[in-house]
Amino acid sequence: MENTASAQELKEEGVRLFQEGLYEEAATRFEQAQEMFTAAGNEVGAAEMLGNLGLVYQRQGQWGEAIAALNEAKATFVRLGDRNHEAQALGNLGGLYASKDERDKAKECLRQAADIFAELGDAQYQGETLLALGVQLWKTGDRNGGLAAYEAGLRALQKPTISQKALRGLFSLRTRLLGGR
Repeated sequence: MENTASAQELKEEGVRLFQEGLYEEAATRFEQAQEMFTAAGNEVGAAEMLGNLGLVYQRQGQWGEAIAALNEAKATFVRLGDRNHEAQALGNLGGLYASKDERDKAKECLRQAADIFAELGDAQYQGETLLALGVQLWKTGDRNGGLAAYEAGLRALQKPTISQKALRGLFSLRTRLLGGR
């Protein structure tokens, strides 16, 4: 139990450091937390730290390491039947592929993640993922698909920002003016 509490503290410290842009220090905390979660038999916690390391590697431009870490984390979540973390890992992979301009891989990961979030009833994450998918579809020239995914994402969001609320309103107005629902 003590290992898990300490691992959780290291994880939280790693997240704080990551948010501050201190990636080397964050990676060290995530690695330490991963070791402690593993020693405590907490496979989910260990895989979460591997995913966090993948995000650190992405920020550092270490693409191969980032992809390997996120894929390994995703495989662990699949093996454990943890659909929520699986979807999060897929969403992170989608973001990574998008930042590398590997749009087809990004779209596939984001579609899978959005489907899982929908299956789990997590409308907020589903909406956020559909927004990201809409951007990728738009950037690959699928304007109609991009707008449809983006609009679906806006509708799904439970906690939209002010600008997202405004966009929702514009989409609604467009639908009414064009005689839709």
